[in-house]
Amino acid sequence: MKLGPLNHVGVATPSIEDSIGFWRDVMGATKIHDPFDMPSQGVKVCFVDTPNTQIELIEPLGADSPIAGFLEANPQGGQHHLCFEVPNIHAAKEEFEAMGKRVLGEPRVGAHGTLIFFVHPKDMGGVLTEIMETPK
Repeated sequence: MKLGPLNHVGVATPSIEDSIGFWRDVMGATKIHDPFDMPSQGVKVCFVDTPNTQIELIEPLGADSPIAGFLEANPQGGQHHLCFEVPNIHAAKEEFEAMGKRVLGEPRVGAHGTLIFFVHPKDMGGVLTEIMETPK
């Protein structure tokens, strides 16, 4: 597996609106995209552009959201995952599985509108890792 570009750092938050204030007022972000809901994944998402990547703010849409459990353990939020690009999502999935890595589900459309999957943090040095097909 060849490491592709870092696309974004996922940050779980109990409030995207509060987090937007932090990234704008404390960190100096000038390009903050409009938040949007992703009901299929149980989250609200907002991207914050930085000079070399993006921060993906993730807020749960309800108690059954996968982010809700993370926020129970980390009430203030925090880094949730790293996302790396690959040219072919299906080939990447096969490679990770061939290495014995636990891929969490089948490829599905992510917040950038391209196919993604996650790899279990216990197989990735303790970091939940999102693999994303490079946007066309």
